[in-house]
Amino acid sequence: MRSGRAAGARRALACLADPTRRRVFERLRAGPMAVGVLARGLPVSRPAVSQHLKALKAAGLVQEKPDGTQRIYAIRPEGLAALRRYLDRFWDDVLVACQEALENEPVARD
Repeated sequence: MRSGRAAGARRALACLADPTRRRVFERLRAGPMAVGVLARGLPVSRPAVSQHLKALKAAGLVQEKPDGTQRIYAIRPEGLAALRRYLDRFWDDVLVACQEALENEPVARD
């Protein structure tokens, strides 16, 4: 992975380390939403949710679209794909290690 992509994935992981940001991000799974809708039921203020969205946007995980006086936020598929590619590298390493362990395991004889 090129260092730019890895850096983007690290920014995304660091951003999602915050539990409130994760909750905001997870709520966007249901589809695009305005800040007011996202803020409902969260233990932080609407301006705080806006700040979390700003961080998620800077990390490349969400995008915003103006809609009249509101901003509608949605998950940015490209940002999520970059994060997934980064994490998949670790999964690939685990699968290779598992395969090697199985291939090197002595065969039981009856």
